Amino acid sequence: MALLDDLGTAVELPRPPRRVVSLVPSLTEALAVTVPDRLVGATDWCTHPADLDVARVRGTKNPDRATITALAPDLVIANQEENRQLDVQRLRAAGVPVWVTVIESLDQALTSMRRLFTEVLDVGEPEWLCTAAAEWARPAPEPDLRVAVPIWRDPWMVVGGRTFAGDVLARLGLRNAFADGGQRYPRIELHAVRSQDLDLVLLPDEPYAFTADDGPEAFPDVRSVLVSGRDLTWYGPSLATARHRLLAATRG
Repeated sequence: MALLDDLGTAVELPRPPRRVVSLVPSLTEALAVTVPDRLVGATDWCTHPADLDVARVRGTKNPDRATITALAPDLVIANQEENRQLDVQRLRAAGVPVWVTVIESLDQALTSMRRLFTEVLDVGEPEWLCTAAAEWARPAPEPDLRVAVPIWRDPWMVVGGRTFAGDVLARLGLRNAFADGGQRYPRIELHAVRSQDLDLVLLPDEPYAFTADDGPEAFPDVRSVLVSGRDLTWYGPSLATARHRLLAATRG
């Protein structure tokens, strides 16, 4: 049986995969919570659940393909943004089926995960995914707040348009000051961030680990809020409760 992944590439799956390696931290958590018996490998960056006990295959950008192949997976799950096309191509050349996800919005995330569990893994839609879909279908609160979300410093980088995190912001009634610049994660000078007439600066703890002592001091004239990077950028089981936590942090 051949199914088309999110890129439209045919992936031959004679039966629902029983041995899965995940190269995407968000999807690793989703698999570990939903089909723990099928997950056999994950990257070093796959930190949830905290007690995850599977073989490690190095990083998202430099996976150990030999280790992956040795695990004899029925399927490797990757993401267009987080993983390199070269690694996907070489795994496929070695005879390993790879399913590539494309997630640039909340709706894409929900649809992609729904397909993964119902069509690929054949286990039905998880309860946490149903809850997440219902939570994020709620209307955004008012009024809109103009925000910026740095994800790195020295050099400063911010969340731009066509990103999952950017769509999450919109669903929270937050207007991303850098949504229309044409770049997904633009590198920008600090003074350019400060000049945006912002209501709020969100400082996540990943990929750069902003803290109370590292980040807010750069924006002395704007309210800064520390938030979980997982709530803002991960599209796994945390989605079921992330909306509530992010609203509490930004509107509380």
